Amino acid sequence: MFNLKRDLVFFDVEATGLSVVRDRIVQIGMVKYTPEGSVEEYEQLINPGIPISEEAYKVHGISSTDVANKPTFQQVSDEIMDFIGDADLAGYNSDRYDIPMLMEEFHRVGKEFVMDNRRTVDVQRIFYKMEPRTLDAAYRYYCDKKMENAHDALVDVRATAEVLKGQLDMYEGIDYVDKDGNVIENPIQNDVKALSEFTNDLRFLDATQKIRMDENHVAVFNFGKYLNKPVGEVLYKDRQYFNWILAKEFSSQVKQLVKRLVKEYEQELHDSGNVD
Repeated sequence: MFNLKRDLVFFDVEATGLSVVRDRIVQIGMVKYTPEGSVEEYEQLINPGIPISEEAYKVHGISSTDVANKPTFQQVSDEIMDFIGDADLAGYNSDRYDIPMLMEEFHRVGKEFVMDNRRTVDVQRIFYKMEPRTLDAAYRYYCDKKMENAHDALVDVRATAEVLKGQLDMYEGIDYVDKDGNVIENPIQNDVKALSEFTNDLRFLDATQKIRMDENHVAVFNFGKYLNKPVGEVLYKDRQYFNWILAKEFSSQVKQLVKRLVKEYEQELHDSGNVD
């Protein structure tokens, strides 16, 4: 079992398409592990309110007919939020897709899904760093089993949890050498903090890679006219650009970040006595 200090929720979403901003969730599956050793599952089909793309249907097999009489995300948002609580999150490609997709859905219904104090473990990152393949191959490789009904959200998330257990067993005590020859000693440990640090690209603060940390550990823009400039300072001074970001089609994760960074910069000014 996982060595946990707080709840860890593995989750997977199936959606109308691949855009975390424009597309909508049609199914969510979650498995929650607690420090006490209990396991709880949640699965829900969701009416997205928009058409399911043909490409997405070919992947997960969920049609508009399947979800026509299912609840909307707004109708189940409270129970999803309650199930997750303040848990850390884990999934397969979850940092780049599932987490920002879920954040967007909460944002649309007027709820803020805060990530600031959560750790995330993207099992795909471990797999791609150690054995680059697909979830189906990972399941065969680490669990010596063949997946049935792949791309069903709950089936996928159960398999992902089993894959992580297999990775913990296989890579115990093994060092990792990155592309630059740097050695990370024993990165795959039964500890969410260690796994989160290993699987996350700490340079980027959001899934769409609009904001990154520079060499001085300052959050800077990774796009646009303020490329490489400090986000908090720039947006505190340029309120028009700040409001533009909040109004345009940036992810809710980016919008949360810029609000927080502006507040932090304003607090720094206040603490130093430089606020008017």
